[in-house]
Amino acid sequence: MISPTLRREIAERLEKHAATNYKGLCSRIDIRFRGALCYIDAYKEPKQPDQKLLEITHESREAYIERMQNFPIHLGRIRYFGDDRWSYAFYTYSNERYEAATFGNGEWFGTPEQAFDMGARYLYTE
Repeated sequence: MISPTLRREIAERLEKHAATNYKGLCSRIDIRFRGALCYIDAYKEPKQPDQKLLEITHESREAYIERMQNFPIHLGRIRYFGDDRWSYAFYTYSNERYEAATFGNGEWFGTPEQAFDMGARYLYTE
């Protein structure tokens, strides 16, 4: 279980990390906690849709923009093991589930900021 104090600290750390390192790539992030888990989502400002896309989606330009602004990009899920040791799982859109992964250095444990960086690859996709 993650204490309320640690939840606030982690949320602040991740907000600061996103603002410092991913400014312009995401408009906001959402951090949710459940037991020993922390879920990290990001939101992007969508590109303006062309008329063909609007015909396919049967939406107005405004409805499309609003829907896309509220569509989360699942950056990952981290699990707390104490002493700032966290594991990371990325979200697989093909299976709609989280899968365990090692950090970039090959280790199974890292910081929340390192986990954010792992998931941030989704922010670069169009």
